[in-house]
Amino acid sequence: MLEYIPGEYAHRPVDAQGYMFIHCIFVGFKKEYKGKGYATLLLEACIKEANEKQMLGVAVVTRKGSFMVNSDFFLKKHFQLADTAKPDFNLMVLKFDQTSKDPSFKRNMTENAKKYPNGVTILRSAQCPYTEKNVHAILESAYALGIETTLIDLKDANAAQNSPCAFGTFCILHNGKIISHHPISNTRFINIIKKELATLRARKDTQ
Repeated sequence: MLEYIPGEYAHRPVDAQGYMFIHCIFVGFKKEYKGKGYATLLLEACIKEANEKQMLGVAVVTRKGSFMVNSDFFLKKHFQLADTAKPDFNLMVLKFDQTSKDPSFKRNMTENAKKYPNGVTILRSAQCPYTEKNVHAILESAYALGIETTLIDLKDANAAQNSPCAFGTFCILHNGKIISHHPISNTRFINIIKKELATLRARKDTQ
C-alpha cells in the first residue's frame, strides 16, 4: 500500500506545495511479502506520476519506530533530509530540480500545543484508519481518573497541517504537553498518564 497526495493537501504539518506528498507506505503483514521489492515498485510509481504532473518532486515524513517508515529506505532511493521536528521526525525530499525550494515543517507546532492547556486532548484525522482504534477506551480511562477530556476530529488538510505534532493525523496532549505522537493502546496511555500525574503531584509537594 502506498498513499500519496499533492503537498498542499497533506495531513501533516508541512509546507510542501508543489511536491507529491507520501502519507504512508506499507508492505506486510506477512513476512513472505517483505524483501520482494514491492515498496520500491510502489515508490517508483509515485515518483513517475509526480514527474508526469511536472511537480517539484516527492516528500515524506519519516521516523524510527511505529507507524512510519525509517529514513533509511528513502535515503537509498536518493531522497535527502530537508527538515527535522521534535522528537525524532525527519522530512525527506526527492527534488527533480535541486534549485527548487525545500519542503519544511510548520514553524508554529510548539505554539499550537498551547491551544490545548487543560486535561487530555486527542487530535485525530480520518486520513489514517488506525487513529480510531483505542480512542474511546483512552477517553474513558482519562475520565475515570478525573481528567477533563476532549476529542477533536481534524476534518481537513488545513486542520491537520495545524497540528502541534509532526505526525499530523494523531496526537495526545496533557495540559498542553504532547504525551503521544502516534496511536497507542489504552494500557500504554494509562502508564503514561499515571506517570504524568505522579510528576505533577511531586512538583506540588516540593512547592
